Amino acid sequence: MPDFIPHFSVLLAFGAATFVLAITPGPDMAYFISRTINYGKSHGVAAVFGALSGLFVHTLLAAFGISVLLALAPTAFFTLKIIGALYLFWLAIQALRTNGTMALQGKSNRTPTLKQSYFTGLGINLTNPKIILFFVTFLPQFVSNDDPHASGKLLFLGAEFLIISTPVVLGVVLMAGWLGRVLVQSQKAQQALNWSFAAVFATFAITILMVESKR
Repeated sequence: MPDFIPHFSVLLAFGAATFVLAITPGPDMAYFISRTINYGKSHGVAAVFGALSGLFVHTLLAAFGISVLLALAPTAFFTLKIIGALYLFWLAIQALRTNGTMALQGKSNRTPTLKQSYFTGLGINLTNPKIILFFVTFLPQFVSNDDPHASGKLLFLGAEFLIISTPVVLGVVLMAGWLGRVLVQSQKAQQALNWSFAAVFATFAITILMVESKR
């Protein structure tokens, strides 16, 4: 197996976290559903690819930045991992505290172009602070301080994130009408997803803190 491919257990754990994150309601999902319901599936797909382009940018920036930090400041990298674990734990708590239903945008008088749907999806993704912090604090948990192939592994995990997320979010577009009704009207459905999100990231946070405290 090439050195830049993480261990299978790492791929499995990261894939599970990616899937839970992809199905958890948020600004991106609300935008996909709104565009699909209001303007058709083509606009929903355009919005999805805009967001996926944003994820690709996040992956490149995070992989490059983390690799530089790992090479130049190992202590700072260790600190980033601890901050990341605490941030994941905070995300888990916030998910448990979320009780409101997801709000979908209404239809405007002027129909947007597919390019506008794409770039709006890109903008929402690039400027979402939770996604920025997720990439900066979550990806470092899957490489070690002395790994010479860290940059390649980070890029590989970013590719895995895109591969897993793409069919999930395209599925959201295909089932937009049903999902929109369920997520807007059913508080229990959103709570179930939030509890799943909280369980996965709390587990990661606790594991990371325990491992780092033993070093």
